[in-house]
Amino acid sequence: MRKNKGWTLLLTMLLITSLLAACSSGGESTQAGEEISTDPADIKGEITVLTQRTDIVDTVFKDYAAEFNKKYPDVKVNFQALADYEGQVKIRMSTKDYGDVLMIPTSVPIADIPDFFEPLGTYDELKDKYTGIEERMVDGQVYGIPTVITFSGIIYNKQVFKDAGIADVPKTPEQFQAALQLVKDNTDAIPLYTNYASGWALTQWESDLPTVAGSVDYVNIDQPNTDENFVPGKPHYELYKVLYDAAKNGLIEKDPTTTDWESSKADLANGKIATMALGSWAITQIQGLTDTPDNIGFLPFPTNASDVVVPLAADYNIGMNVNSENKPAAKAWIDWFLAKSNYAVEQGGGMSADKSAELPPILDQFQDVEFSTLTPAKEGQEGLVDKIDNEGEIGLWQPDFKKRIIEAAIGNRSESYDDIMKDLNDKWVKARAELAK
Repeated sequence: MRKNKGWTLLLTMLLITSLLAACSSGGESTQAGEEISTDPADIKGEITVLTQRTDIVDTVFKDYAAEFNKKYPDVKVNFQALADYEGQVKIRMSTKDYGDVLMIPTSVPIADIPDFFEPLGTYDELKDKYTGIEERMVDGQVYGIPTVITFSGIIYNKQVFKDAGIADVPKTPEQFQAALQLVKDNTDAIPLYTNYASGWALTQWESDLPTVAGSVDYVNIDQPNTDENFVPGKPHYELYKVLYDAAKNGLIEKDPTTTDWESSKADLANGKIATMALGSWAITQIQGLTDTPDNIGFLPFPTNASDVVVPLAADYNIGMNVNSENKPAAKAWIDWFLAKSNYAVEQGGGMSADKSAELPPILDQFQDVEFSTLTPAKEGQEGLVDKIDNEGEIGLWQPDFKKRIIEAAIGNRSESYDDIMKDLNDKWVKARAELAK
């Protein structure tokens, strides 16, 4: 396997810098992976925390620092917010100067992570405490812990549902379509807003495949091993049939080609839109646009599966610079931030990676729902779904066939829903066969 040339160059530069520093310095450096003190009396000094949250760095994060200092009064925490986070951090990682604590850039190859980040513990030590730590793990060492665990489904306006006369939240596709019809009949709100014009918003639907399947195994275990991925009765067919039926029955925006993402958030917040299929990351954004944030609710995607599964996914992972000169304080900040800040719920629109944390209030009513990360692919089949998708030019995470579905439903295309599904399944079968050669 070829290494990413950009990161190989960065690593070379980093090693040269480290050698020069070692030659010129008379002091001893902390070695990667050594024992880090957790006693507050031993933890003092100054650290820099890099963040992508330019919107709250001067407000919320300063409040975090004040709370952190109640336990660690001898630590000064500095924040640096980067607008182009990935790009700016990538440049800074050619040196040692990329903060003490930072979000691990998604562009860093997994195999290269130990060259830049300090291990936070072994998988066996942390697996019972945190969710989603496998993503930034190398040889059993965990280098990053998710700052937020997001979930996917339907975000809706509770007041609109109440005004429409919807007594019980819909659970099945049939109940969901009936609820959308009540919204249309009894209110002025748009029942389901597709955000067609944005393109990217339509890709959010694919996140709900595990819920329709009723299994965390389906995406990575069952899907790559079937030739019936888009046939009637199977999860993909049932998932996008919800979108097609809503569009065909006039339960979406009148002109999907003129949708606007920014205004749609405000319209959902203020009752002009009833529902949107989105990830939980959007919840706090929408709630922040209304004086009645409690009106914004979450529903698992409608499913006929016997077990209701809501898929969990990790947002940015927080990690520690392997070159940090104050690792005890950096580790203390990471532990405090994950356990005490409540960032995941209040600012990230999700839930904490800490398994002992309570579910966010928006999920209080779903005690019988399984919130779980997806089962990883079988050994030897890692990335197989993406390979089939790319080979067949299907676009599971692209907006194209979702737009076809909407256009067919509203009469702008002559093909039927079954025509589209057959076309996708034929491509899937052919691509699987090609990859098996």
